[in-house]
Amino acid sequence: MLEHMPDEELMRQLEKERNKGRNDYPVRAMWNSMLAGIVFQHDNVEKLRRELGRNGQLRAMCGFKGKAVPPAWVYTRFLKKIVKYREEIDKIFDRLVEELRDILPAFGKHLAIDSKAVSSFAKRQNKNRTPDGRRDTDADYGKKEYRGKDKDGRPWEKIVKWFGYKLHLVVDSSYELPIAYKVTKASAADVTEGHALLEQMEQRQPEILERAETLAGDKAYDDTEFIKKCWDKYQIKPVIDIRNMWRDGEETRLLTGKENVVYNFKGNVYCYCPETNIRREMKCGGFEKDRNTLKKLCPAEYYGIECKGRERCPVAQGIRISLTEDRRIFTPIDRASNKWEKEYNKRTGVERVNSRLDVSFGFEIHTIRGMAKMEVRCGLALCIMLAMAVGRIKEKQADKMKSLVAAA
Repeated sequence: MLEHMPDEELMRQLEKERNKGRNDYPVRAMWNSMLAGIVFQHDNVEKLRRELGRNGQLRAMCGFKGKAVPPAWVYTRFLKKIVKYREEIDKIFDRLVEELRDILPAFGKHLAIDSKAVSSFAKRQNKNRTPDGRRDTDADYGKKEYRGKDKDGRPWEKIVKWFGYKLHLVVDSSYELPIAYKVTKASAADVTEGHALLEQMEQRQPEILERAETLAGDKAYDDTEFIKKCWDKYQIKPVIDIRNMWRDGEETRLLTGKENVVYNFKGNVYCYCPETNIRREMKCGGFEKDRNTLKKLCPAEYYGIECKGRERCPVAQGIRISLTEDRRIFTPIDRASNKWEKEYNKRTGVERVNSRLDVSFGFEIHTIRGMAKMEVRCGLALCIMLAMAVGRIKEKQADKMKSLVAAA
């Protein structure tokens, strides 16, 4: 990881700032040891110091000479310096994304977006809002609601609440590696930050947006403007789960200009036989990019079903549905198709990245308070994840690119 972390510019800036000051604990050694603390899953400075104290090989790899281990206050001061260079950490992240884009031909082709709850070390909001390092004056309260049905069809609901922050992520769903991130307060809306992440990528990673073909997200990103932005502005096919926003109890709506074709909120399209009034679901016929329309085929013709009213059915030759019929429901990848299910299943890639951040990178147990420190800690974890992947690939261990702890 150390060999493939593009941190030279940051090191030069930190060394320039130190200038002719005391150099008992060199900048590069402090930086390397801080990264080592994340790699070896030490959730606080004292655990890292104990590891350095007993592990002479690690001290040497980090760059410390002799048996001297930096005291805790040195790490405190060093972290305060790193916080001032948050933009440099973003640049390191972008360089790693660019390198992966060059060595992995399909990197960035299929994207997934999600947010992750990150609790503050502070347990609650303090009435005293004066920042002093002991309380978190930046965090606020967040809530996520999960709903569904069990195997017996009974509805269930789960509500998760926390005090802290959100880490918003765009990842490559094939390689399960991060591409863009943003840290916000816990109350920030996912879809609002989804817009912000796309705009951030347009500024910092335009090549990824040009390469991207799909973007998968859960119901939190079910927003007409977000779906339109993905396709109309970036030509990325949105694969976003949908909520039922039809509040009047109707199950289907009549398709504009068709007398015997209806659709539901999930994008399934049905035709009615003019003779028997039997309803059948129409077959998905693909997307016509030049027309911005979805094709639907006659089920009788496609499946060989007997339809008594076929001769006088106005949609026997199939139909085209413009995306403008309803931009949430009708998307470039037909929601009723097997392809949509296949692409949506790739969204689990971002969930696995979130799980690795919790388990391997220490976000389940940490001592972080404050937005600035949280941004630095998230940035470092994601940079390490990418640097480790680059190193694995270049050392002919591509099968282990997602692993932090697998043996070399």
